[in-house]
Amino acid sequence: MSDPGPCSEAVSLGGTGQEAEADGDPPCAEPPPPCTEEDAQLTAKQPPLGEGMEIDFGRPDTCTETLTGVSEDQDAGGIPDKVSEDAGERPEELTQRDEEWQETEETVAVTERKEDEGGDEQENTETEPTEYQRQYLVLDFSQNLQMLTGSWAEYTHTPENYLRGCKWAPDGSCILSNSADNVLRVYNLPPELYSSSWDLLSEMSPVLRMTEGDTIYDYCWFPKMSSLDPDTCFIASSSRDNPVHIWDAFYGNLCATFRPYNHLDELTAAYSLCFSPDGSQLYCGFDKTVRVFYTERPGRDCEQRPTVVKKQGQSGIISCMAFSPSQPVYACGSYSRTVGLYSCEDGSMLALLPQRHHGGVTHLLFSPDGNHLYTGARKDPEILCWDLRDPGQVLFSLPRTVSTNQRIYFDLDPSGRYLVSGDTEGVMSVWDTLTAPPDGNEEVLRPVLQFQAHTDCTNGISLHPFMPLVASCSGQRQFPWPGDSDDSDLEEDRMMTSSDIREDNGLVLWWAGPLGSTSEQGQEEGSTA
Repeated sequence: MSDPGPCSEAVSLGGTGQEAEADGDPPCAEPPPPCTEEDAQLTAKQPPLGEGMEIDFGRPDTCTETLTGVSEDQDAGGIPDKVSEDAGERPEELTQRDEEWQETEETVAVTERKEDEGGDEQENTETEPTEYQRQYLVLDFSQNLQMLTGSWAEYTHTPENYLRGCKWAPDGSCILSNSADNVLRVYNLPPELYSSSWDLLSEMSPVLRMTEGDTIYDYCWFPKMSSLDPDTCFIASSSRDNPVHIWDAFYGNLCATFRPYNHLDELTAAYSLCFSPDGSQLYCGFDKTVRVFYTERPGRDCEQRPTVVKKQGQSGIISCMAFSPSQPVYACGSYSRTVGLYSCEDGSMLALLPQRHHGGVTHLLFSPDGNHLYTGARKDPEILCWDLRDPGQVLFSLPRTVSTNQRIYFDLDPSGRYLVSGDTEGVMSVWDTLTAPPDGNEEVLRPVLQFQAHTDCTNGISLHPFMPLVASCSGQRQFPWPGDSDDSDLEEDRMMTSSDIREDNGLVLWWAGPLGSTSEQGQEEGSTA
């Protein structure tokens, strides 16, 4: 199958350098078929799409800017599905379900505004609801989430193949998972979720598998990714003793590499990755250094941004990064238990937050308004919420159980109200940040919902960008422990066997909306038809 974009330059894999690990457990489809008359009528209902994002990996010698913004009015409801490994074609019914979901969602939002504002029909139809409003209206954490489907059999072929995180695509069309067998898997959103046929949901199977050579340190989506434009479907990943790889998320092939070298001119691996909000740069975290690559120019050329200058600054390995949605600022977490704020323009340090975590920082996240920063660490019992309007001030803490060095992800809904996280006991917790005290006296904020999502460590949490769906993944490295026995003569038989180890390695999709709303809607549509 041909590539969607030019990838003429041969990529170089591997290297001779080697860098020590931070800890023991360190950190889609062919184009749609020709449109029929019925498809053309359905397509006419969608808002016009803006200019697509382009990345030209085939021109490494030029510095011409090839990245253009995607239109803000582009809706993720009409995204096409991806190709499976068997090169199956995308069903036309999925396109219709996408458009029906989008049309129904917009109609409900417009009707609610008409009742609240009392305006005429012309005014209400001109203003489109934002994705934040749609997500805020449909989320319901008043009761335990409903499990829809998942993937378990995929992770039984290899012993101890536990998962290590999952992330929704920016357009919501698919989800990416990372596991201990060093394979990145892409799952499509089940088409049954667009209808009332939830009883027909079966176990999910990946449509793409991208294999890295060694332990995967970090991975991330291209922020302007849209399945409507295959040229924007890319994933960046970093693994031990390998360069940073850029994978084509539409067909699964390796498209480009970014090769960082240390002071000995040896290839070194990045411990963390993060694209800039516009996608023009790729930030890579190293020991006391951040290297910045330009996405239009693969190779070894990069900008060096040390985090320690004249023995002052943020030491340790940069383990995670995130960009502020409102200011030209990015945050870096370190295994030295510190968090620093830096300028996007030149990488200069703006602030170094006090050392409040008990372990190395493994994940951080900005609130949608950019005023708050949430940080979590390994072997640390809480998530801290920092007030960036007064750097150094902790507004409140969110308790959770993290007893290992594993990276435990958490996520915010697009409105910034609900924060969801798992823990090493398999419990999923949801906090309502609007219930936090306004005076910021560092009170402990109790969760509004807690339930046993997995029987093993729930390490990955990701909220869908515009649908009431939560993805979680579970698993951890299991170690045998001496069993209980009263016979002192059988000490050699006391070690726990593999059958005694409790494993729950899987990816699960949860419904976080009002129960029965989608099925009732499908029944109403059937009766009217």
